Amino acid sequence: MCLSCSRTLHWYDLVPVFSYVCLLGRCRSCKSKISSQYPLVELGTGILFGLLFFKLNFLLELDTFFFVINYIYYASLISLLMVITVYDIKHKIIPDSLSFVFGLLAFLGIFFIDSGLVFFHWPVLTDLVSGFALSLPFALLWLVSSGRWMGLGDAKLAVGLGFMLGLTKLVPATLIAFWTGAIYGIVLIVLSKAGPKSEIPFAPFLVLGTLAAFLFDLSMLNFNF
Repeated sequence: MCLSCSRTLHWYDLVPVFSYVCLLGRCRSCKSKISSQYPLVELGTGILFGLLFFKLNFLLELDTFFFVINYIYYASLISLLMVITVYDIKHKIIPDSLSFVFGLLAFLGIFFIDSGLVFFHWPVLTDLVSGFALSLPFALLWLVSSGRWMGLGDAKLAVGLGFMLGLTKLVPATLIAFWTGAIYGIVLIVLSKAGPKSEIPFAPFLVLGTLAAFLFDLSMLNFNF
């Protein structure tokens, strides 16, 4: 329903991106402005789903069923990451429930999701420790700074991100996260929209680095430092 007039929305007002464009960004009933967050999230999610299709396209040629299973699984992870990203941007906090669900799904994927045509496989040790390997540096930053440099929520989220990526993709993902986060912070300071002590949510940059490393297969084996 509309958050301004509480009128129940019709199905044709809920078509991603297109409804927003057709309505010129305003409610059909009360003409109040609709937040641009909605079409941006919808467009971003659609682009990520498209990139995921191209990443898993080789499975479609081998077995349609395994393609569908893998696609649904990773699309669910991406959807959760989009929710976490938007929530952290708006509220500067990552709900533990979202991090737990994401981490659990990512951990289960180590056993049940594979590029090969098998239902279950025993993971190697590096896959089992990858989540904690990514989380440990963030947890240490939180501990040493008493929460001033890094929130504990980022360390919790990093556990699931590590399980999703695997050990070889952790370094590229982390570098991209810190690089983009640093550039964003510098731009805000230059534009005088933030000071050195301003709180900037880091989860969006962690998610960006993770998705870049995952979708484009960036790893320590092919990443130029």
